[in-house]
Amino acid sequence: MHKAVHIFTILFFSSFIVLSQQVQPSAKRVVIKGSVMGKEKSTPISGVEVSTNRGAYTKTNALGEYKIQAVIGDELIFRSPDITTKRHIIKSDEDVDVLVEGYTPDNVSSIRGKTVRRENTLQHQMYLDSADFYKKTNIEKSIDFITQSIAQLGKRANKKELGKSLSKLGEVYQYHQQYDLAITSFNDALEAHKSTRTTLELGKTYILNKNFDNARKLLLPLLKIKDLVPFQRVVLYENLGDAFKGLGETNKAVSYYNEGLTIARKNQIDPKLTDLNSKIADAYSKDNRLVEAEGYYGNSLKLATQQAPQRALQEKEKVADFYNKKGDYDNEIQLRKNSLDEVKKLKKPVVANRTAPIQADTITAQRINYKIGNAYAVQNKFDEAIPYLERSIVEADSEDDLVVQKDATRKLSEVYRYKGDYTKALEELQNYVALVDTLYSRKEQEISRAARFNREIAIKQNRISGLEQERELSQSKYDLALTEQELIQQNNRIQKWVIYSLIFGLILMGLAAFFFYRSNQQQKFANNLLALKSLRSQMNPHFIFNALNSVNNYIAKSDERSANRYLSEFSTLMRAVLENSEEDFIPLSKELELLKLYVKLEHSRFPDKFEYTIDIDSNLDVAAFQIPPMLLQPYIENAIWHGLRYKEEKGFLKIDLRQEDAETIRISITDNGIGRKKSAELKTQNQKKQKSKGMGNIKKRVAILNDMYKDKVDVRISDLETDGSGTRVRFMLSRD
Repeated sequence: MHKAVHIFTILFFSSFIVLSQQVQPSAKRVVIKGSVMGKEKSTPISGVEVSTNRGAYTKTNALGEYKIQAVIGDELIFRSPDITTKRHIIKSDEDVDVLVEGYTPDNVSSIRGKTVRRENTLQHQMYLDSADFYKKTNIEKSIDFITQSIAQLGKRANKKELGKSLSKLGEVYQYHQQYDLAITSFNDALEAHKSTRTTLELGKTYILNKNFDNARKLLLPLLKIKDLVPFQRVVLYENLGDAFKGLGETNKAVSYYNEGLTIARKNQIDPKLTDLNSKIADAYSKDNRLVEAEGYYGNSLKLATQQAPQRALQEKEKVADFYNKKGDYDNEIQLRKNSLDEVKKLKKPVVANRTAPIQADTITAQRINYKIGNAYAVQNKFDEAIPYLERSIVEADSEDDLVVQKDATRKLSEVYRYKGDYTKALEELQNYVALVDTLYSRKEQEISRAARFNREIAIKQNRISGLEQERELSQSKYDLALTEQELIQQNNRIQKWVIYSLIFGLILMGLAAFFFYRSNQQQKFANNLLALKSLRSQMNPHFIFNALNSVNNYIAKSDERSANRYLSEFSTLMRAVLENSEEDFIPLSKELELLKLYVKLEHSRFPDKFEYTIDIDSNLDVAAFQIPPMLLQPYIENAIWHGLRYKEEKGFLKIDLRQEDAETIRISITDNGIGRKKSAELKTQNQKKQKSKGMGNIKKRVAILNDMYKDKVDVRISDLETDGSGTRVRFMLSRD
C-alpha cells in the first residue's frame, strides 16, 4: 500500500509537469536594451537598478546602458537613490530609454559652466564593470580592476564611489569563499557609505561563514526601512530565514520565509518562489518534520519545472536526497533516473550557486549513477546496483572526477563482497586503493596551489589597504591644511581688529595659538595611529609566512595527520591574531592564550630541541592588565629559532610572570640557547634568510605606544650567562 501511494505521487507530479507545459501560454521572451540619462546634458546615470516584476535584475553600467531579459507584458522598473522610480510596460522588443529631468550627480560640479571629474567617474565605473565580468573566472584580474578603480578616485575619494569599490571587492571574495576577507571589505564599504544592498550582502556573507547571530543582529533593523525594493525585501526575509534556521529556530525561519513568499507572489518574482519553498522544506527536514517538508518539496519541484532546465535539475536532485534521508529509495531512484536523462541533454554539469547559503553537489551523470547504485545497494538489490556503479566509474574516469570514481569503486567492491564474488571484490578494492593514492597526490598539489593563491590574495589585499591608508593620510593632511587656512584668515581678522583695540587683538591671537597647538596635538595623535596600523599590517604577514614554513615541512615529510592537526591549531591561532590585529592593547589573558598555543605549535615541530614552562604567579591578577597584541611572540620566536634550535643538546624555554608592585608586572622570557652573538655569526656564515623586520617593528610599536600612553611598556634584553650563551628578555608592564 505504501509503495502504491508513492507511485501515485510520482505519476501525479509527472502529469502535472506535462500539463503545465501544455497549458502554459507561450509568452514571448525578449531582450530589452536601453539607457538611463540626464535629460538636460545627456549625463549617463550608472548604478540604476533595472528589474522586472518576474524577478529579472541588472544595473546600468558607466555609460548608463543596460540589457535585461523579459517577457512581453512585464513591468520594467528603474530604481536609484538619485532618481524618482520609473515604471514601463513592455509591449515589444524595442529599446527603452529613460530621460531624467533635472539630474545633478553628486560627483559632478559646475565651475564657470563646465563639468569636472566626469571622465574619472566614468572610468571608475568601467573598472568596476570589468571586475564584475571577471569575478567568476579570474579573481586576480577582478581584484586588479577594483584596485585600479580605487586608485582612479584619487586621494580625495568620493565616499559613495569608494563604497562601491569596496563592496564589489567583498562580492568577489564572497564568490570565491574567502568569507573573512569579504566581511572586512563589506564593513569597510559601509563605513565609507551606508547602503542597503551592501548590508544585505554582508548579512549573506555572515550566513555563509556560519556567523548566524551576527547576521540576525545586522539584518533585523532593515525591517524598519519602508522604501525597500520588493526584490530586496524578499532577499531580506530569505536571509533572516537562513539566519534563524542556522540558529536552530525552525518556526521563526519558516515565518520569515513565508513573509518573503507573500511578497514574491505579489510582485511575481518567480525564481524566489522556488527558492523559498525549497528552503522551507529544508528547514522542516532539518527539524525532522518530514511530512511538512515533503509538501513544500512538492511545491518547489513543480515551480522549478517552469524555470531553466538547470534549476529544475537541481531541485529534483535535492528532493531525491530528501527521499534518501527518508529511506524512500523507490521514489529516489525514479527521480534520479529522470534527472539522468535530463543531465545528458545539457552540455556541461550543473553547479549550484556558490554564494547560496545551501551548498549542493555538482550534478553530473557519474554522480547520479553512483547515487542510484547506492540506493539499490542499500536495498540489497545488488544486480541492479552493479551496472549503475560501473557506468559511474567509467563516466567519472572520462571526466577525471576522482572523488566519484573512488566512492563508486569502493561501493562496487562492497557489492561484490556482499554477493560473495570475492575475486571481483578484491580487484575493485585494489582499484580503490590506487585511486586513493592518486587522489592523495592531487590533494597535495591542491594544498600547494591554495597556499600560493592565499599569498597572492594577501599581496593584492595589502595593496588595497595601502591605497586606503594613503587616502586616509591625505584626508588628514587636507583637514590640517583647512585648519591652517582658517588660522590664516583668523590672523587677518585679528590684524584688522588690532587697529581698534590692542587688548582685543591680543586675546584673539592667544585663541589662535591655542587652536594651532591643539591642531598639532591632534595631528600627532593621528599620525601615531597611522604608524601603528602600518606596523601591525607588516607584522601579521611576517608572522603568517614564518608559521607556514612549519606546514610546508610536514607536507614535505608526507605527514598528513600532523599537517592536518598543525593546520587546525594554526588556523585557531590565526583567527585570534587577526581578531586582535586592529587593537592597540588587548587583555593579558588573551595574549597568554595565544602564546600558549604558539609555543605548543613550535614545540610540536621541535620536540627534541627544547622543553618549556609558562609560570604565572598565583597572586597575579591577569585580568587587570592590558598588553599590545603580538608583543611577546617575536621574542619567543627568536628564542626558539635562533637560540634553542641550534643547541646541540635539548634546551629549555621559560616564560615567567610576576607581580612587581601594585601597578606593575614583570614578564621574563628566558632560554639557555646558543646566545645572540653566536646566532648572529651562524646567520652571517650560512647567509641565511634576509634580516627579519619583526624586532624592529616591535621597538617602533613600543616607542609609539609609550609616547601615546606614557611609558606603559619597558623592554630589556640581556645575555643569560657570562659566556654569552642564553638570552633573557624582561618586560615591565604598567597597569595604566
